[in-house]
Amino acid sequence: MPELPEVETIRRTLDNLIIGKTIEHVTVSWPKMIKKPEEPEQFIDALAGQTFTHTSRRGKFLILYTKDFALVSHLRMEGRYGLFQESDPIEKHTHVIFHFTDGTELRYKDVRKFGTMHLFLKGDEFDCLPLLQLGPEPLSADFTKRGLAERLKKTKRSIKAALLDQRVIVGIGNIYADESLFRARIHPERPADELSEKEVGVLHQAIKDTLSEAVSKGGSTVRSYVNTQGQIGMFQLELFVYGRKGESCRVCGTALEGITVGGRSTVFCPSCQPK
Repeated sequence: MPELPEVETIRRTLDNLIIGKTIEHVTVSWPKMIKKPEEPEQFIDALAGQTFTHTSRRGKFLILYTKDFALVSHLRMEGRYGLFQESDPIEKHTHVIFHFTDGTELRYKDVRKFGTMHLFLKGDEFDCLPLLQLGPEPLSADFTKRGLAERLKKTKRSIKAALLDQRVIVGIGNIYADESLFRARIHPERPADELSEKEVGVLHQAIKDTLSEAVSKGGSTVRSYVNTQGQIGMFQLELFVYGRKGESCRVCGTALEGITVGGRSTVFCPSCQPK
């Protein structure tokens, strides 16, 4: 599933591709993907004649703004956006198409059909689910060491599980949880409420550094992820632990181990991250 760096890369790409384009009409071939309004026809009717004005992101959610609306999109496992000419063949698993007045089309393809779209009147998007109750953005001034410490002290779950909770901090999934914990030299099974003030400070910085570097390199290409222009991210070349079970640690040479934490596959270095 695309995490913060991947979604941010997609947002930046779409910002260059669709801003200023006016929607002539919308085609929805998989109605269950449209979660708000309840009737897909209302989604289609509302967007006709609207012009995309800017884009934003909240955690793993992509937000596409028009003059009157905010379209909140979650890509889930394999959702992809792409800009095409209307004459281009429509690929299999394309479920939503925004037809523009200039003859181009923004197409949403999703093999597993897990992606979701919510349409809100602009200004209402943060007052309702799915954006309501999300934690702070890790690359914003709202993400502080003190705030992180306060939230971690409230849970006895493993630190890995806490980092994956979008109410604690948004945008982090399996990849960047493993990478941040490795950089902070914290074992993924450590109880979150037992971390010292110093450890929380180190983790706070590790999270910011890991995500900032990933964003600068266009995210990580894992499984089928590519951005809207078909380009792959390059941060996967920098990964210390994720996906490297059994390989040598790039810091100490110890064989990396794999375990399951909170139902999620987890890779760590038993030497650099002692329990």
